[in-house]
Amino acid sequence: MTFEPTVASVSLGSPAVHCIEKRLVAAASHGFKGIEIVEADILEQSKVLGGCETDEDQMTAAHSIRKICDKIGLTVRVLQPFWFYEGLLDRREHAAKIAKLHLWMKLAAILGAEIVQIPTNWLTEGTTGDVDVVTADLLEMAEIGLQQSPIIRFALEAVAWGTWFDTWEQAWELIQRVDRTNFGMCLDTYHVAARVFGDPTHVSGRNRNAHEALDESLARMVRELDVSKIFYVQPGDAEKLSAPLMPGHPYYNPEQKARMSWSRNARLFAYEEDRGGCLPIPKIIDTLVVKMGYRGLISAELFSRHLLDAKFDIPEEYAARAEASFAVMLKSFEGRVDF
Repeated sequence: MTFEPTVASVSLGSPAVHCIEKRLVAAASHGFKGIEIVEADILEQSKVLGGCETDEDQMTAAHSIRKICDKIGLTVRVLQPFWFYEGLLDRREHAAKIAKLHLWMKLAAILGAEIVQIPTNWLTEGTTGDVDVVTADLLEMAEIGLQQSPIIRFALEAVAWGTWFDTWEQAWELIQRVDRTNFGMCLDTYHVAARVFGDPTHVSGRNRNAHEALDESLARMVRELDVSKIFYVQPGDAEKLSAPLMPGHPYYNPEQKARMSWSRNARLFAYEEDRGGCLPIPKIIDTLVVKMGYRGLISAELFSRHLLDAKFDIPEEYAARAEASFAVMLKSFEGRVDF
């Protein structure tokens, strides 16, 4: 399988600032064939169409987004993020999430999305890290996906600021415990590198022994992670900050862990070292593609403070950057990878 050019819609502008149609058109005009749709796209499009956030309004919005995608030749590959789900202590909240999940099954079917992404929970209160409880929650989700036609796959993403689960190794343990064909991993290179290699609170931007720790983690990945359970990869980097992300820094938010504030403000596409990219993303991608033989979906993703800019050309600018990043990645495989 060759790597179909795919990009996250949220990486081409803020849903609240840049309409979904403009972002989708920008993606298609820069050669992208696949797109990740985020919940905010649906909620904002619902408002554009005169609705609010009812189930019916969201489904109408999803139909509208699908119509645009079909017209310009985009395929919705992922619907994300289904967040704050696993390990909720209040089981009434859990029941509400299951009701929402059933709506998302309808939304995914309308959009034609094959994957729903679940970031690990980062709520600081009201959750448990008990692996039995969490596994049961994720298994319930997987079983609902198996009941759909076509089957919906779920991709668990270990975010670098997760409350209980913040590494790919922990996500892999949960995936093995769930043990369902439609439950696998979203492997985001930023989260892998930011957790084991990067530290935005340190002047160096790195953890102690960062290179050794990353090499050990990637060696484990090669030995232990079943590549067929990686449902998709999100390559992404982050800027080297000019000062530690501590109180007084413009990105500092006391309600967020530092790696989350770093992500929200200063992410980059992969291979953007000229823009200050500081994480060893090529090493991770090489591990996945060259050493492990990964040949699945790869979707470019970033977040940035600049995406909130109301400038008309933000979607075009970021789609061009995503296209360039994808091209550098594919060129890096020449002579080393057989497709």
